[in-house]
Amino acid sequence: MTVHKALPEEWDERRSGLKIPKLGVRQRKVRQVREMVRRDVERLWRIVRRLDDEGTEYTADDVMEEYSRYVHDYSLHNFMSRIIGKLRINGKVRTAETYRVTMSSFRKFMECRLGDSQTGMNGTGWSELMIDDLDGEMMEEYEGWQRARGVTPNTTSFYLRILRAVYNRAVESGAVENCHPFRHVYTGIDKTVKRALPIHTIKRIRQLDLHSAPSLDYARDMFILSFFLRGMSFVDMAYLRKSDLKNGHVIYRRRKTGQQLMIGWTKEMQNILDKYPENPTDYLLPIIRSRSGNERCTYRNVGYNINRSLKKIAELVGVDMPLTLYVARHSWASAARTKGIPLSVISEGMGHDSEATTQIYLASLDTSVVDRANSLIMASV
Repeated sequence: MTVHKALPEEWDERRSGLKIPKLGVRQRKVRQVREMVRRDVERLWRIVRRLDDEGTEYTADDVMEEYSRYVHDYSLHNFMSRIIGKLRINGKVRTAETYRVTMSSFRKFMECRLGDSQTGMNGTGWSELMIDDLDGEMMEEYEGWQRARGVTPNTTSFYLRILRAVYNRAVESGAVENCHPFRHVYTGIDKTVKRALPIHTIKRIRQLDLHSAPSLDYARDMFILSFFLRGMSFVDMAYLRKSDLKNGHVIYRRRKTGQQLMIGWTKEMQNILDKYPENPTDYLLPIIRSRSGNERCTYRNVGYNINRSLKKIAELVGVDMPLTLYVARHSWASAARTKGIPLSVISEGMGHDSEATTQIYLASLDTSVVDRANSLIMASV
């Protein structure tokens, strides 16, 4: 039995189809129902054709059983939830989180579309929305909805790329015919607004007297330490282990790419570390300091508090741009460039691996070259 409903006078018995009212509030609703029925018929025919191709006998009950399985497996919610679960099992927690956030964003869009928390696009509820319901018009509306909320083009593009990846998985499985719903939305990457601080500003931040404001002092220390560690991302800092520091070097793998990096450990880095009690856990830096609780939540909360404190530090040094931990990474790259350090060395220092040709060249670089480059930068701060 179908879940779609129409009034008796909206049904054309002779043609076995819906009649669209010429006027009134029902006109849009009936059009939506008719479109949903059309999609259901297409799904049923797709199942019938597959069963015919298999050459086995089947009944109407078999078709309906296959249809029910399809509706369950290829609803957008269920399909994305399975992908997220597999990503977590495979240890790709950050990627899983981006999929979860995208799903949450798209769900809010659908709920906002009709102003009903139970109803989504085309009149279907969120849990009933099928992957093959995604079409070009819907994607354009989603893009416009994000823009109206002030979301940056890069963030909107990021969400759309994840939805496209989900859609393509369904296409690859043979369950969905590719109708190219992302053709007319932006899925590129805009050039990021410059977020680097000049060396003299980094120096002023480092020299601030913050002994009377421990939270600001700690935020400043983690910011400077990230800068000294060649713009190491905060998540990599949080998960550095004591065992990663040996023979005067920190050796770790970037959680984002899996690439192994080696950084010379200097007295400036040690001086910052010595300001804090030794971490009772296996981690090196004073970020995750408890063995109990969710480590991921801990480092995210600490990072949130640091970024909040960095806003106050920005005011103290007269920086009018948003100051976050990520600025340290941009700033190190900018500082290296101003020192005339070759781009290949900078890429090696930051662990970039997106360009194959660069990687071939970088593979032959001695890490001491990058450490010498880092020493030049640190001497300027």
